[in-house]
Amino acid sequence: MATKENTDDAMAGYVWSSVAQAPTRELFPGIRLRPLWSGANGAQAQVVELDPGSCWEGVDVHAPGPEEVFVVSGVFNDGERDYPAGSFIHAPAGSWHVPQTRTGCTLFVFYPEG
Repeated sequence: MATKENTDDAMAGYVWSSVAQAPTRELFPGIRLRPLWSGANGAQAQVVELDPGSCWEGVDVHAPGPEEVFVVSGVFNDGERDYPAGSFIHAPAGSWHVPQTRTGCTLFVFYPEG
């Protein structure tokens, strides 16, 4: 994970990262994860890139906590409906979906509880 911590007293504890410098891990064909930040309690922030026509293999279950998604670009589909760029989705703990896209999309994904 390509993160930097600021040592300036006014910004103590700030952490920043660059999507372009974040390592890329292919989760499934056409679906890539770029980790941006991990917190001590297991919280995570990441960017997920889905190529046109890609689909998650199996079901994505949200555990132990919720998942929050912001559609940065393209159109994301959770297996039920389309979410265009600018959409925010809060999926409570225990819920599930099948991430996919016809057009391709980039998502900012946050797990507040890991």
